[in-house]
Amino acid sequence: MLAKELFKEQISEEMQNIDITSIAYDSRKVKDGSVFVCIKGYETDGHKYAKTAEENGASVIVAEDRIDVSVPVIYVENSRRALAELACTFYGNPSENFSLVGITGTNGKTTITYLIKSILESTGKQVGVIGTNQNIIGDKVLLTKSTTPTTPNALELEQLFSEMVHYGADYVVMEVSSHALELDRVYGCNFDVGVFTNLTQDHLDFHKTMENYLNAKSKLFAISEKGVVNFDDEGGKKIVDKAECDDILKVGLGDGCDLKAQNIRISTRGSRFDMIYKGKTYDTWVGIPGEFSVYNALCAAGAALQLGVCIEDVIKGLGNATGVVGRVEVVPTDTDYTVIIDYAHSPDGLDNIIRCVKGFAEGRVITLFGCGGDRDNTKRPIMGEIAGKLSDFCIVTSDNPRTEDPDKIIDQIEAGIKKTDVDYIRITDRRKAIAYALDNAKKGDVIILAGKGQETYQIIGKEKFDFDERIEVYKHLKEDVK
Repeated sequence: MLAKELFKEQISEEMQNIDITSIAYDSRKVKDGSVFVCIKGYETDGHKYAKTAEENGASVIVAEDRIDVSVPVIYVENSRRALAELACTFYGNPSENFSLVGITGTNGKTTITYLIKSILESTGKQVGVIGTNQNIIGDKVLLTKSTTPTTPNALELEQLFSEMVHYGADYVVMEVSSHALELDRVYGCNFDVGVFTNLTQDHLDFHKTMENYLNAKSKLFAISEKGVVNFDDEGGKKIVDKAECDDILKVGLGDGCDLKAQNIRISTRGSRFDMIYKGKTYDTWVGIPGEFSVYNALCAAGAALQLGVCIEDVIKGLGNATGVVGRVEVVPTDTDYTVIIDYAHSPDGLDNIIRCVKGFAEGRVITLFGCGGDRDNTKRPIMGEIAGKLSDFCIVTSDNPRTEDPDKIIDQIEAGIKKTDVDYIRITDRRKAIAYALDNAKKGDVIILAGKGQETYQIIGKEKFDFDERIEVYKHLKEDVK
């Protein structure tokens, strides 16, 4: 692509016919003919690497601050937005070729993307998903890597959109994190439907206040044609009041909802409820237990309805949906107790999974959990208190400590758990903690391994180490048999 085709603003004559081969914001990925975009990050500033990018072959550099290089430089007010615009143009505006659905909120995003996928696929459509677990279209996992855990950066997002077009996507359903909205990762995207799940404490290390956190989430509804909002959530009510899109479907269990659930019955196999829509009642089943699963189903159903899917296909698609890896995931153990893996890593998420399990556990509820390092530390004692109040026994351990001392993280969790009368033990090594839980479980008990979910690694310091809780469970049980 020629520079004159890529850059919308006026560029010098000498630049117009420069052949652009790629776009990069990491100087290590620059090659001959690349445009290098200087991004100001939290750990480093891309402007520091402009000279390296030039040495690696960059033909043009985009920057906010003045830099000293010999290749042409285009100065912009916001390089993150410039990256998004350039990526969209470079890949041929791929999102114009499919309908785009975005889900934001503290909890439920991953599950809802897969529920929507199941509904839309039941109508014969090709559906792509972008999110925490993986990037997938149909049954094909896409190999484009993301440097962010939930929503890719703008460049990688447009690459994924381009792949989705290649594989014939009719719809793309994606998780949209508050970070993504605040940091312009989805700048330039126009969503056919935006979905809000809930707002509970998380990410205050980044947003500082709950008001800022909500404001970030609400930005999705300034770039969405239609909306679906959990109206039982106080944050949801505020979003409805201030949303810039007019067509919002309110979902929930309470008054004022356009789509609601009643007569909820929870079992170990899933959740059955009456879905009420436009004065009619529909018997609905989703194969994931818990009241929070009912809310997730309502959000997914609402999104499909806003896309024009008929209610009968919505019910069918929810019924066909299978569980999601790392979300109330039962690990096959051939034991007289149950092991469940769940991604719960926020106070509300932990509360939800423990209450869900209490609804069907025949024995004790044993909760094993920790909190991530270099993240919001104010939630640690809150999670300790929640686990202590709701569990029969707790094992406080390490999650992804990153650069923090894991024992100091546990100290902060312990401050909350000590406010309860629960019996608990602290075992810093997560592998040993899992072994302890398995060794001490009794008939009918349910062990919740909370916080890691789909992750198959543990971050200690700045390194990732292989750590799949499913494998840890199987290995330990196999050793017990020996």
